[in-house]
Amino acid sequence: MDHRQLRAFIAVFEERNITAAARSIHLSQPALSGSIKALEEALGTTLFVRKARGVEVTDDARTLYPEAQRMVADAARLVTRFKHDRVREPLQIGVEHDVGASVIRKVVLAAAAIQPAIRLHLATGCLGVARLASEDQRCEDELFLPLHSDPFVLALPFAAGDPRVEETRWITCPSHGSHQRLLPLYGSAGDAPAGEAETFALALAMVAAQMGTAIVPQSLAAEHPGVRMQALPQLDLRRRIGLCYSAQALEIDSLGQLRDALQGDHR
Repeated sequence: MDHRQLRAFIAVFEERNITAAARSIHLSQPALSGSIKALEEALGTTLFVRKARGVEVTDDARTLYPEAQRMVADAARLVTRFKHDRVREPLQIGVEHDVGASVIRKVVLAAAAIQPAIRLHLATGCLGVARLASEDQRCEDELFLPLHSDPFVLALPFAAGDPRVEETRWITCPSHGSHQRLLPLYGSAGDAPAGEAETFALALAMVAAQMGTAIVPQSLAAEHPGVRMQALPQLDLRRRIGLCYSAQALEIDSLGQLRDALQGDHR
């Protein structure tokens, strides 16, 4: 019993006529009759009784009809699903370290809303035709679409009291692009930090372990369950997170659509 036999059966059941059924599914009468005979042999029963004008359906045919409809519909859905997946245009986006989940979610939702659908591939680091990164990570030849303005905050262990800058045990990120901007906040205590981290995410892990205090973007601190936040004293220091891409990359249709969707959301 196969898909073609079931389609032939449904056509005859609904038309009650071999000639009309064959015409409706674009088969010759002998081919349709052969499909019905093969289906009856596979099931071991008679489905139709030929009359002078058309056919009469049997009780077994009435039982089979709703099941055959369901099976044919399920097969059609599978074909549609796999064809749809094949026509999705792939788009790889790199995600640099220390980009918060809220910004990633914004990009994923924008890509999911584009039709025909984009098959989005997120990768860690400087990969793909565009990158999610902070503005200070943008290369000279890249354009930048801002998606999120992120204030810096103090990240403190839950056990710590309100810190005084001159007494704070700092965890710093000296290799990070924002380090120079943060130096004035560390004061003299920054000359001998309690620890150093390659990324803000690693600095937050050290804070949660009560090693010290760090200055990190609010979006990352808010996502970490092991720390508490406090505004920076008398200072509004921010970073911008966005999409970095070259002008040439916009020749890729899927990236242009994603850029336009994100630009519209950010207005």
